[in-house]
Amino acid sequence: MFSTQKGAQTPASDNGKSLPAVPLLSIVGERARIEGKFDIADSIQVECEVGGELNVGGKLVIGEKGIVNANVQTVDAIIMGHYEGTMVATGNVEITETGRVSGNITTDSLVISKGGFFNGNVTKMNGEPQNHRSIQLLDDQRPMQFSGQR
Repeated sequence: MFSTQKGAQTPASDNGKSLPAVPLLSIVGERARIEGKFDIADSIQVECEVGGELNVGGKLVIGEKGIVNANVQTVDAIIMGHYEGTMVATGNVEITETGRVSGNITTDSLVISKGGFFNGNVTKMNGEPQNHRSIQLLDDQRPMQFSGQR
């Protein structure tokens, strides 16, 4: 159910040189369901059902079979499965074409791929909430307006 993939990611630094590979903890289990408070120092990929609270020191990847019903604090997030809750991401959040999100997201960068679903509110990290925020859809050059509730 748990595995660690060494060398799964090799991010590039600002100067173009490769950084050491970041281990990616994977939780896999088609019918597995875990619940609780989790503190993960690195990155994690979820391919099962997780509930509770997640504090991730790296990237949270919710795979296509992943279902996360939790409050999340992370650096980056890629959502290919289902997410419901409140997320605070200090980096980037991406909802892919198979991703389904219901809840509130606080981040500096949100990308929603064509076909991705988002129902909730977006708040800019370290900024004042605005009534209207321009969000660009991937594969679509038209800016869209989302209004947030206060």
